Amino acid sequence: MMDSKARRVSVAADSQPVEATAERRSRVSGMDRALQVLDHLYETGEPVGPYAIAKAVGAPLSSIYTIIDDLVDKNMLTRSGDGAIWLGPRLYHYGLAYSRSLDFIGIATQEMHDLCREAGETVQVCGRDNDHMLVLAMAEGPSHFQVASRVGTRVPLNWTASGRLLVGHLPEKERIELFAHCARSSPTGRAEVDARTLSDAAVRAFQQRLSIQAGESDYAVACIASPICDRDGVCVATISIVLPEQKAFSEGNPYVGHVQASAERIEKRMGWRGH
Repeated sequence: MMDSKARRVSVAADSQPVEATAERRSRVSGMDRALQVLDHLYETGEPVGPYAIAKAVGAPLSSIYTIIDDLVDKNMLTRSGDGAIWLGPRLYHYGLAYSRSLDFIGIATQEMHDLCREAGETVQVCGRDNDHMLVLAMAEGPSHFQVASRVGTRVPLNWTASGRLLVGHLPEKERIELFAHCARSSPTGRAEVDARTLSDAAVRAFQQRLSIQAGESDYAVACIASPICDRDGVCVATISIVLPEQKAFSEGNPYVGHVQASAERIEKRMGWRGH
């Protein structure tokens, strides 16, 4: 039989992995909660209170308060005078560091500024964020025409010319299913919401390397977009000119040629063109 001393040594040895495992699980849980808070703020797109965050992520309010306090101390979050929580400056610095590491963003941004000077209008580079189109970069034109969407703006895919292009490479069934659950009515009431119609428009625009929409997301605002496709033919982003609606449909306007040429140049510089 094992004597009492041996049993104590055995129990102590056995308990160490259990305690270590519990500690690791606690750390992972804390990280998961922090990510849930950050993800909720990102999805919401505006400052919210701790109670709303706790309710949205299904966590105890006391836990959310603890996590928020810790993230505020580390400048990952900011707290306004009324207690609302928003993303902090430290995240911005991380984002800048990440963007500098991406060749695509650098190349696309340079082309975006060149196109802005050439067209004399606001130019945007957009990507897909699940059910939404996301403005990744933007160069404002010299005119007084104001564009509501800024960098970081997310809108439903069916509201924009870029949104259609970003899913135009997908199989038909996947496109229809995607639009069926993500299509939303726009503020102007002019955005198409029928999934099959949107699917057909998306593949047609993708094949033509051109998508034009006017007045669907904002009154009197038009967008002329062209896809940027990788070596596998996947639309990874778009480049688009945002301009007054009347200019987009004026006879002999050069915008279509400008935006398509810009998309092609980005693909060539990335080594994607011709693959």
